[in-house]
Amino acid sequence: MSAPQCCALREGGTIYFMDGLFLGEDNQLRCWWCQATPDYQLYHDTEWGFPVHADYRLFEKLCLEGFQAGLSWLTILNKREAFRRAFRQFDYEKVARFTGKDVERLLQDAAIVRHRGKIEATINNAIRACELASEFGSVNEYIWRFQPDGRPEDVTKEWLSQQSTSTESKALSKDLKKRGWRFVGPTTVYAFMQAMGLVNDHLTGCHARGKAAAK
Repeated sequence: MSAPQCCALREGGTIYFMDGLFLGEDNQLRCWWCQATPDYQLYHDTEWGFPVHADYRLFEKLCLEGFQAGLSWLTILNKREAFRRAFRQFDYEKVARFTGKDVERLLQDAAIVRHRGKIEATINNAIRACELASEFGSVNEYIWRFQPDGRPEDVTKEWLSQQSTSTESKALSKDLKKRGWRFVGPTTVYAFMQAMGLVNDHLTGCHARGKAAAK
C-alpha cells in the first residue's frame, strides 16, 4: 500500500500520518498505538481484531482486560505468559477450583499483577464461565451473540477516539454483571470486543485491517 505522502510527518526515525497511521521499518502502515515495541506490533499484526472463538482465549482476554484496569495493555502483554502459567493457561474449569491458598500463592507471584481483588475476580469469573458453558454450550456461543450488526466502512483515529464503549459492550457488560462477573465494565468489555475481533477497529489504511476482516 502506498503511503499518503501529502499528510506525512517525520519525527526522529518514524513517519507518522495525520490519519493515525505510522510507517514501520517493513514499509507497512499500522495503527498508531502499537509503535512502542516490536512485540506490540506483532500483537497488532496477528492478534488484535482477529476473530477468536476458543473458549479459553475469550476467558483469558476478559480476565486480562480486568487486570489491565489502571495500567497499559503493553504492561499486561509483557506479563501474559506469566499470567498463563499462574492461571493454568486460563482453563476456567481448573481456575474455578482455585482456593484461598491459590490466592495467597498468586499474591506472592511477582511476575503477574498482584492485586487481590482482581485475582479473586478471576477465580469468581471462572466459576461464572463454567455456568455460561453449561447454559449456552460454550463461552464462545454466549459472547458472539453480542457482535454488532453494522460497522462503519472507514475507521479513522478521530472516530475511534470516541468509541470507548458501544451499545453492544454496554449490553454485554450489563448481562455479565447480572450473571455475577466482576471487572467487566462497558469500557473493559469494549476493549475485549476490539481485541477478540467482535469489532474490527484497525484504522482504514492499516495493513492488518483486511487480514482481520478475512478471518
